[in-house]
Amino acid sequence: MGAMDEAKHEGQELLGKAKEKLGDLTDNHSLQAEGLADQAKAKVNQAGDDVRDALRGRDQDEEDEARSAR
Repeated sequence: MGAMDEAKHEGQELLGKAKEKLGDLTDNHSLQAEGLADQAKAKVNQAGDDVRDALRGRDQDEEDEARSAR
């Protein structure tokens, strides 16, 4: 599921960049802000995924150590 989440968040970030650029071109400040918000949300989600993956990796390392100690 991690790869799917990662792709989803990358897509969200790209959509945010596109919205921001379109807002720049059309001088639409609301669209610019929406694009920036989409990018920020995607980055927060990506950071959350990184933390989740790091914790899962740490938990896996602890399980491996416990098995090797037996």
